Amino acid sequence: MLRSSTPDVVTEQIALPDAVGRVLAQPVVAEGAQPPFDRVMMDGVATRWQPVMPAVLRVAGAQMAGMHGQVLEDAGSCIEVSTGAVLPEGCDCIVPIEQLERTAGGYALRATAVPVAGQFIHRRGSDCAAGTPVLAPGIHIGPPQMALLAANGVARVTVARLPKVAIVATGDELVDVDAALPPGRIRRSNDLALMAALQAAGLGRASLHHLADDPALLAEALGRLLASHATLVLSGGVSMGQRDYLPNTLEALGVRCHFHGIAQRPGKPMWFGVGPQGQRVFALPGNPVSSLVCLIRYVRPALLAGMGAAPAAPEQVSLATALPAFALAQFIPVHLRDDGAGNAVAEPVASRNSGDFTALAGTAGVLELAAGSAGQAGQPLRLHRW
Repeated sequence: MLRSSTPDVVTEQIALPDAVGRVLAQPVVAEGAQPPFDRVMMDGVATRWQPVMPAVLRVAGAQMAGMHGQVLEDAGSCIEVSTGAVLPEGCDCIVPIEQLERTAGGYALRATAVPVAGQFIHRRGSDCAAGTPVLAPGIHIGPPQMALLAANGVARVTVARLPKVAIVATGDELVDVDAALPPGRIRRSNDLALMAALQAAGLGRASLHHLADDPALLAEALGRLLASHATLVLSGGVSMGQRDYLPNTLEALGVRCHFHGIAQRPGKPMWFGVGPQGQRVFALPGNPVSSLVCLIRYVRPALLAGMGAAPAAPEQVSLATALPAFALAQFIPVHLRDDGAGNAVAEPVASRNSGDFTALAGTAGVLELAAGSAGQAGQPLRLHRW
């Protein structure tokens, strides 16, 4: 359902330093052989290998990184080189400086040195040939991808445009984070948690809004937000309570409901609809744990899919202790620990209810347990990270 509502990917071209964390929207091929020349891999000397090496290699010149043109004429000589330098012509062996001793006549090999033809030479084109695909659209641009883009001359890169998202916290009980706290009121936290979950996934910074539980105000404000944003993420006001006005208000604004309610715990009241211009509206429950679970399980993947991001491989971790079955699918907060053999083990966290966000501190995310299924100790289950 959410996949079918995914809009076409909109792209933009930006400067390479601004592309960290963005979703690549262009294929990238090697502009030339990589490395582009036979490359020296160790500081030391370049020479021509012989079955019996000379006692002392006379120094015939030097070729440091960025230099070229040196030619070794005499097999009994060597050329001083540095890491990253072009291999001098006539050389086929690098002897590291740690295996050499400087003498008045040149360089003597230490007793532990056993040179081999071809050693410490990174051959031209051994990584890839010119025209080889090196990056595909849909990947997130991180450190390795930045290096490949830069090495292949991509100074401006085509990426998926970030979605324009508004996060709306609803409720008369909410006050700003820096406001005084009167009796019966709580500080807004859901919107900031949801914003953080989107930012952590490279989705940019959403705009934050707070609306009171008033049908007229909701209709006016949500109408404006629908006109200026492609995606609305709402928190609260979506259940069956007397002041849960959002479903009717959204439908009155032309947002067609695709579903209301999911067979899961927490997060059952979630609502999703599509606006008259294709705007996507995710109305999440107001309880903090429910809201965050629904965002990482449904909203975040839908937004990434809308940017053309390649789906991430599901992460599986072993359950540390047995869990009872429940009629609905369950999302259980967990701490991760190492089992001593380098494997992650998930320890369920006792959360008292879907409003107990204090219990989430230090957790890695939630495990997904299918409806009607009991969890067995050692069973691999899917982990959704915060």
